[in-house]
Amino acid sequence: MESGTTRKPIAASAAPKLGVLTLAIMNVTAVVSLRGMPAEAEYGLTSIFYYTFAAVFFLIPVSLVAAELATGWPEKGGVFRWVGEAFGPRWGFLAIFLVWIESTIWFPTVLTYGAVALAFVGPNQTWDQSLSGNKFYTILIVLGLYWAATFVSLRGLKTSSKISKWAGLIGTIIPASLLIVFGLTYLASGRPLQIQLGWDKVIPDFSQFGNLVLAASIFLFYAGMEMNAIHVVDAKNPSRTYPLAILIASVTTVVLFVLGTLAISFIIPKTQINLTQSLLVSYRDFFKVFGMAWLSPAIAVALFLGVLGSVTVWVSGPSAALGAVGRAGYLPPFFQRLNSHGAPSHILIVQGMVVTFLALMFVILPSVQAAYQILSQLTSTLYLLMYMLMFSAAIYLRYSEPHTKRAYRVPGGEVGMWVIGGAGLIGALVAFVLSFIPPSQIKVGSPMTYVLILIGGNILFVAIPLILYAQRKASWRTAAGARDMAPFNWEKPGASGHPGAAPTQGDEEAWPPMTPHDRRQPDGRTDDTRHHPRGDH
Repeated sequence: MESGTTRKPIAASAAPKLGVLTLAIMNVTAVVSLRGMPAEAEYGLTSIFYYTFAAVFFLIPVSLVAAELATGWPEKGGVFRWVGEAFGPRWGFLAIFLVWIESTIWFPTVLTYGAVALAFVGPNQTWDQSLSGNKFYTILIVLGLYWAATFVSLRGLKTSSKISKWAGLIGTIIPASLLIVFGLTYLASGRPLQIQLGWDKVIPDFSQFGNLVLAASIFLFYAGMEMNAIHVVDAKNPSRTYPLAILIASVTTVVLFVLGTLAISFIIPKTQINLTQSLLVSYRDFFKVFGMAWLSPAIAVALFLGVLGSVTVWVSGPSAALGAVGRAGYLPPFFQRLNSHGAPSHILIVQGMVVTFLALMFVILPSVQAAYQILSQLTSTLYLLMYMLMFSAAIYLRYSEPHTKRAYRVPGGEVGMWVIGGAGLIGALVAFVLSFIPPSQIKVGSPMTYVLILIGGNILFVAIPLILYAQRKASWRTAAGARDMAPFNWEKPGASGHPGAAPTQGDEEAWPPMTPHDRRQPDGRTDDTRHHPRGDH
């Protein structure tokens, strides 16, 4: 789940080429999660429209645009590399920081889901629901799970990847399949439904503006597809295979989300849907209907393990990406520290302190649901800002670096990039704006407080990386970090420089001169390019 990291392309002889089905499955696995389905179950059949709309204007554009960026600029850095190549390192650093901070803010929400799953291991549903809604229980479990995942991440990526692999299978794929089978069986059996069926129920009532607010969060259901974009270079005939794989993955993802969401709405009345509890209640109700009540604790444990695996990946991934960029001179030495297992220990500890602070919001805010919704929306707005930077960079690079070789290009030339990249940019912008409107379906306390928290959070977390960039010092840049982070194309010998980004005298003095040893690349060659930051737009 390392949205901010990439690897160098694998040589043709080093690994077998990936086919359409393999690529499609990889992308489905990266995106599908059950946690947010209760929020969309509020809409019943209308969720079909929202899922499809978000797929067309977000999922497919993210997949195709990220594939072009990953194959054109496959060096380490991910979104830092892509955005920095277009607009300079200041905005590239902002992009990679947004990936890290949005995942940090996301932890309390996904761990709340884990706490609810753990509460439903008990035999008494009334008691379980009461426990899962208790603020102090929620904080205890959230912090316990998070710090356990952090401890695993401090042991290195190898340990965390093993846990996430099996936890993902047990906690996501199997429960998702069960939920869909139960929903379809329940529908086919003719039992009473909690929603009305009919094609006229699919199109939303656009006169009710509040209906669009929770729906805006559906865009982030599809977040993370960019992390698999680098695999396009390993595909058979990328220009044909990759778009076909994305089409299959997109359709499959939409179907899984739609059927899972409808299964919840079939059995739980709209007025009783709870963002943190309804998924577990749905499983329990289905098990009762089909005479399998004894399975309820087992599915609760499975979902809990799924959360643990997902969090373990996201604790280590973005932190490692931010650390790699930081060691190239963009973070103070304190945040560059690696422990004996190669994990960015100080970044992980600071991240834990932020998560601990955010978890305390569950005590301050009116309800667990209110805190859950606010943190979910803040996660969405920050991630959407990163996506807007990514789409803008892709469009810009078609003109600033037209001759840079890309193993995959968004089809249709410049027009195709404007249509697909523009659709993603507009979709992300619309979802960003809607995220600031308090949802009418959820009690969030004072609407003004809700909006001010979101605005303040966005301003704070955008300002932090920009201030860090402005305060960077030559002493922050290590020789090892410089070797690990390749220069931008516009920094290389013979390049005319980044458009509109002639270095100032201060920028020229920002980094110390590099020795031939410092300039030596991992493959043994030397590169006389200096890695100093250039002025930005």
